[in-house]
Amino acid sequence: MKRAPREGEEKTGKKKVLFLCTSNSARSQMAEGLLRDLYGDRYQAYSAGVEATAVDPRAVSVMKELGIDISGQRSKSAEELGDIVFDLAVTVCERAKEACPICSIDLDLPSRVPKAREVVHKSFEDPAAATGSEGEQLRAFRRARDEIKAWIVERFG
Repeated sequence: MKRAPREGEEKTGKKKVLFLCTSNSARSQMAEGLLRDLYGDRYQAYSAGVEATAVDPRAVSVMKELGIDISGQRSKSAEELGDIVFDLAVTVCERAKEACPICSIDLDLPSRVPKAREVVHKSFEDPAAATGSEGEQLRAFRRARDEIKAWIVERFG
């Protein structure tokens, strides 16, 4: 017998996962695209930031190397996702861990604050902070992408 979907899974049966970063431009965007590509049959992926900026073209480029198109994703602030209850929220950088408004679903906070059943922290180095030539910067983005992918496979696979 099939179980009824839990709150947050809706009728799709997919668990909702939110990746949070400082500006929702690279790490959280890549994580969203990777989870959707690898395990989109089981998880509904979202990303947001402490503040919204723009998706970094270097993140789009290195994801395209894996055949994953994130060019249609857009940068969002965490407050934009305040009505959604997530099964899991993952902070992918220290600043998001400290500053991002994410709370347990048991707390009575304003609806503009995203809520999650579980919050975990997994920090990845910011590839956008890389300096040097274009090639060196792209290597930093590839390294971050590959580390995020390995963690997603380990955690969700």
